[in-house]
Amino acid sequence: MAREFRHALDDILEAINGNQAAVAGKTLADYQGDWVLKHAVQRGIEIISEASRALPDEVKALQPDIPWRQVRTIGNVLRHEYHGLADNIIWGVVVDELPALKAAIEALSERFADE
Repeated sequence: MAREFRHALDDILEAINGNQAAVAGKTLADYQGDWVLKHAVQRGIEIISEASRALPDEVKALQPDIPWRQVRTIGNVLRHEYHGLADNIIWGVVVDELPALKAAIEALSERFADE
């Protein structure tokens, strides 16, 4: 049985919160120098990417400012092209992009909480 999409919203939010907690008070240099932190953050982004695939198009359409295609495809980049990823790009995703995604996911979670 396929998981209901609200579970994917929870998974995304949990991964975002985990990444934000992991990098709190840290710098790009901290990220670059900590193998465990780097790989934990990357895994969190992979989870976000994979869970986003479970969201129906009509749900994603409720948050049109989110670049859903990029959210979906970054997991493939992390899995298959990891050698070419620049640390500052992943750091930028966490610091600059995840807050907006978090707000969108929270809004969607609230919207579908009673359904």
